[in-house]
Amino acid sequence: MSNILIHSTYFPNIAHFVAMLQADSITIEWDDNFQKQTYRNRCYVYGANGKLSLNVPVIHTQKQRQKYRNVKIQNTENWQRNHWKSLESAYRTSPFFEFYEDDLKFLFETPFENLYDFNTLCFNTICTCLQLDLSVEKSLEYIHQPPDKVDYRQLVNAKREKPFGFEKYIQVFSEKHGFIENLSILDLLFNEGPNAISYLESQSLNCHD
Repeated sequence: MSNILIHSTYFPNIAHFVAMLQADSITIEWDDNFQKQTYRNRCYVYGANGKLSLNVPVIHTQKQRQKYRNVKIQNTENWQRNHWKSLESAYRTSPFFEFYEDDLKFLFETPFENLYDFNTLCFNTICTCLQLDLSVEKSLEYIHQPPDKVDYRQLVNAKREKPFGFEKYIQVFSEKHGFIENLSILDLLFNEGPNAISYLESQSLNCHD
């Protein structure tokens, strides 16, 4: 058990939740700069054609850098409706989609302006679905190498190629495309329901490479 530092992401993936469930306390990085090609504004689910990326469009500023907590969502396109349609198409036949549908749908029907705030609400909603009570706080400043926390901020990198070796569970299209590991927590939730907690607690991370 440990105190960890981790990024806020869009419907965090399995690795993020494995790290959080094994921690005594969780500090969410709040003072970092926004970077592209990360899970800050994307998640991966299992669609009919395999791994499917859901991206939240954001407004980029003229400046070279902007704080992640200040990033605004680009709402000129109806990305929320598209994301929900994709989830319905991917998971309508999963064992627990209908069970959690009403708890999650509002996230795709209500306009949001701030990406960090939206991600936080998505995370809190998932915790409610899983009946998880986690000790979470925000960081006060950016520290390159925190001396008192296990640093899991590298998990935000969406381009990681080394597999985690997570245990297989039944996925909707696994007979067609095989098992795909480390997808969004949504995949585990819709396929495993309340058993998701036991699954997460039984996995381990080997990400300090």
